Amino acid sequence: MNHPLDPTTTDAAVGAALADLAATAPAGLRPKVLVETGLADAYAHIDSPIGPLTVAWNGRGVSEVAAATDGPTFEARHRAATGRDAFPMDALPRRLAEAIERRLNGDRRVRIDLDLRGHSPFEQDVWRKALEIPRGEVRPYGWIAAEIGRPRAVRAVGTALGHNPVPLIVPCHRVVRTDGFIGQYSLGGPDNKRTILRSEGLDPEGLEAQAAAGIRYVGSDTTNIMCLPTCRHARRTMDVHRVAFRSAKDAVAAGYRPCKVCRPDSGASLAA
Repeated sequence: MNHPLDPTTTDAAVGAALADLAATAPAGLRPKVLVETGLADAYAHIDSPIGPLTVAWNGRGVSEVAAATDGPTFEARHRAATGRDAFPMDALPRRLAEAIERRLNGDRRVRIDLDLRGHSPFEQDVWRKALEIPRGEVRPYGWIAAEIGRPRAVRAVGTALGHNPVPLIVPCHRVVRTDGFIGQYSLGGPDNKRTILRSEGLDPEGLEAQAAAGIRYVGSDTTNIMCLPTCRHARRTMDVHRVAFRSAKDAVAAGYRPCKVCRPDSGASLAA
């Protein structure tokens, strides 16, 4: 007979006790654990000015915003882009849904964590700078390039914005061509870009008419301050006091100084 403290007896007893504890994990546990740890993503749909969108997220943050498609198509594309599986959910978590709604309504202070793994530091610098552009305003590619300390990287800025995985949350629709025209948009093309800008109170056709006329900056003859055309200060300037300039150099030569809010001299050397 084995002694009560015999290791063989003890191991057998522990093994039997553990076997009695065995249970089948709930069906939804594995996806939840993978999503929470960032090894997989969940996704659900939201409404937007350009129709339904698919939002993917995990424990690290939002990882993708895309035009809504059927589940298998989205999952295959998401896996190809990130290397992770995506699991469908009925809706976004309440706090995330509320945060995204606030962001789309112009609240830049609301915190939305982003999962930008796999993207270069340059791309992330571009996207972080785009987050600073207020709702209802636009900035040119050159402005982004200069603000992140890469003034000659205008084309690379455009490429980075085209690769933005979380459009609308990171508002790349608020960045326009250096010549003032609206430009392309990764989330459905320029028509969608115009629709979103219009929903934010801008007049895209009016902006492009100004661009065609060569107007790049707007000044107020009461303050002698020059702004980018959509800056909130420029939009408050009465027509009778509005002065249009084709270049920053012209504005400075006329005695105007750059607005400290929209910083129109960023990206536009005074020769431009």
